[in-house]
Amino acid sequence: MKSLALDRSAWDLVLDASGNIAVVTEPYAVAQDVACACRLFNNELWYDKNKGIPYDSEIVGHRPPVNLLIRHMESAARAVPLVAEAKVVISGDASRKVAGSIEITDVNNVKSRVTF
Repeated sequence: MKSLALDRSAWDLVLDASGNIAVVTEPYAVAQDVACACRLFNNELWYDKNKGIPYDSEIVGHRPPVNLLIRHMESAARAVPLVAEAKVVISGDASRKVAGSIEITDVNNVKSRVTF
């Protein structure tokens, strides 16, 4: 599996040494695709409105239980091709900032971690 490489800070396309759009392969591609799936707002993907997390309607501007966010993120991660299992760990603080990680196991039993 290949995916277009994204810059880790700007989350934008990256060029390779030849000036072409860079690509990444497994297992990094799987982890990057999970990160994209968990950043996707519901109804944002124009060719599949069923994908995405309902940030607008259930999370942003609300006080959702942490388990709700975990459930949505794990579901989005598991929908990524080649992902066999996903486990989300979330921590927060008094400033209402959310941080955590997603532990991914792919179908080849390779483990990866995405942090947010």
